[in-house]
Amino acid sequence: MDTLTGLLDGPKARGAFLLKAVYNPPWAVRIEDRAPLSVATMVHGTSWLLPDGGEPVLIGPGDVAVVRGPAPYTIADSPRTPVQVTVDADQRCSTADGEDVTDSMALGVRTWGAEYQEAGSAVMLSGTYQAPSEIGRRLLAALPTIVVRPAADADATLIGLLASEISRDEPGQELVLDRLLDLLLIGVLRTWLADPGSGAPGWYRAQGDPVVGRALRLLHENAAHGWTVAELAHKAGVSRASLARRFTELVGEPPMAYLTGWRLALAADLLREPDATVATVARRVGYGSAFALSTAFKRVRGVSPQEFRTGAGAGAGARAGAGAAPTARPEAAGPSRTVVLPGDR
Repeated sequence: MDTLTGLLDGPKARGAFLLKAVYNPPWAVRIEDRAPLSVATMVHGTSWLLPDGGEPVLIGPGDVAVVRGPAPYTIADSPRTPVQVTVDADQRCSTADGEDVTDSMALGVRTWGAEYQEAGSAVMLSGTYQAPSEIGRRLLAALPTIVVRPAADADATLIGLLASEISRDEPGQELVLDRLLDLLLIGVLRTWLADPGSGAPGWYRAQGDPVVGRALRLLHENAAHGWTVAELAHKAGVSRASLARRFTELVGEPPMAYLTGWRLALAADLLREPDATVATVARRVGYGSAFALSTAFKRVRGVSPQEFRTGAGAGAGARAGAGAAPTARPEAAGPSRTVVLPGDR
């Protein structure tokens, strides 16, 4: 497993909330659900994405936007349109007068909003994650508040497939939609990471370094191995001091600190498997015993593995409405900025 594969392997939707929303102008929806991660694309019309304290971003047909929470934001037909519906922390959709429209504006299977009008309606597909995998937290923490991938670089076939599948109610449909959402998200993340001006994190840029990149691949390919800086340096063909200095400079932390974080991220993901025990997880990620893993896990994350798997520190999830997302708060917030990736608009 290469470094990028391991880091992008994190976002695995499990019963994600997907919705097709139909809006007729003037419209504006305020999202205050504290979602950790949302993905949205327009299939008809345009919308403005308005982050609190940030610049408005126009989203056109085929553009794909990734929004990192938990800060609230607004989507609207114009930056000047007053908010008409607010999605609150309890996942209820209410008008400015306090009327609950969560159910009254439902239009069918995974469809919400107004009656479609071909001339003026905006149609948005949105998807949110119940609880992003712990393997993805390193990536999630590095993401800007908003990343927009232009339609020219997006996968039109994938968006079309999502549009056709989102309103269907077939056996296994939830799994189909989960995987489509994952693919849409990963496409945006790959484009963002590859853009030289995006501000991608050090651990991604370090992959191209002949020394540190080699060390990162070794750590990701076999996290359970009893790595030392000396062994990594030997395999990378440099001295111990040289590897330690270069790794810290490019990645932002020493090799063994990075390995600890990676192992605990893997452990957190494995702990979600229903049949996994703390002892088996410990062996799979390089700890000699359940006690050793528990000690490291508690020291870094503040809860024991058992507490984590029963909900303490794992985040809470709840179904949302009107383009909102379940609540699962990331442990660290990434940079508060917007990145619109280059492309032919």
